Amino acid sequence: MLRKCLFWTHLVAGVAAGIVIFIMCVTGVLLGFERQIVAWADRGSYRVAPSAGAQKLGAEALLAKLPEAPSTLTLRSDPSEPAEAGFGRERIVYLNPYTGAILGEGSKGVHEFFAQVTNWHRWLATTVDNRATGRAITGACNLLFLLLILSGPLLWLPRHLSWQHVRPVLLLRVRASGKARDWNWHNVLGIWSFAPLALIVASSVVMSYPWANNLLYSLTGTQPPQQSGRGPGGPGGPRGGGPRGERRAPNYSGLDRLWAQAETQVPEYRSISLRLDGPPTFTIDSGDGGQPQKRATLTFDRRTGEIQRWEPFSSFNMGRRLRSYARFGHTGEVGGMPGQIVASAATASGAFLAYTGLALSLRRLLAWRTRRRARVDVREAVSAK
Repeated sequence: MLRKCLFWTHLVAGVAAGIVIFIMCVTGVLLGFERQIVAWADRGSYRVAPSAGAQKLGAEALLAKLPEAPSTLTLRSDPSEPAEAGFGRERIVYLNPYTGAILGEGSKGVHEFFAQVTNWHRWLATTVDNRATGRAITGACNLLFLLLILSGPLLWLPRHLSWQHVRPVLLLRVRASGKARDWNWHNVLGIWSFAPLALIVASSVVMSYPWANNLLYSLTGTQPPQQSGRGPGGPGGPRGGGPRGERRAPNYSGLDRLWAQAETQVPEYRSISLRLDGPPTFTIDSGDGGQPQKRATLTFDRRTGEIQRWEPFSSFNMGRRLRSYARFGHTGEVGGMPGQIVASAATASGAFLAYTGLALSLRRLLAWRTRRRARVDVREAVSAK
């Protein structure tokens, strides 16, 4: 009876959330390597070949080459990588780090493509005004997906633990077709992707619901961070304090000295990004861009030039560490390229689980209707006699 109740709970949850789960998994696979694809599309054609002995310009000189004030400036240790000036989330301009010449902007087509995929993944392609509804639906389906993943092994576990009974749920039957294929794929993919898929979906629940996010902190005995508003200047760069919000010429003096200090703070850095719309804040990354454990933040007091705050990953409390792991574990980036491959494979398995689960449910419904029609025909035949 317990197994039967669990089965019907599993089936109803799968039918209710199956289509949304399929959409989230397919778009999740597309987003799995977004960072690398965007970097290749944006910076691939702007790589530079420095001459022997060439020196990169300092931050002050690079910023002076721009016609308007950016919100961020990023430099990488790779000598062939261009400098990157960010203007909020809308635009990125690339510069030659040795001459300051403007090379061009990021690929709008690639950015628009991933923006649409993200819209489907998070909000089911709803409009801005209806995104709260879309997020509520995807959040609820994430919860149901987690229930499906956790209940699956209990249903797939054979009653008799012998190789004859275990083999059909561990090995793919490539030549199977119809119901046998759907049943085999549903079981095998569910078992082999159980661990990574459970972590991926659990992290999505943490990101979907404030109560789940706060629970992550509460379980570690730490307080969740308070939501802060946007810093002064907004995404478009520093603003002046004159009347009616008039812009004034940005002051970049002293940034070279602060940048040099940031470089010595983490000598093995791979990229350093400076946020300009507030106190000089450097994000120093010694990983590939998606590993929070290899990232640190350094904030200076602009007036004195002294370090105001130094925040390596090791300084975070356990709640904040787990939250960072949840965010980048969702795409597998926390584990580098191997982690992204595993996460993408597990997410693709999730799409097959949704498809085969819906197919099995449909086959079950059609079989039930066939049996029901047959019983009606029998009753009618008996009545006719």
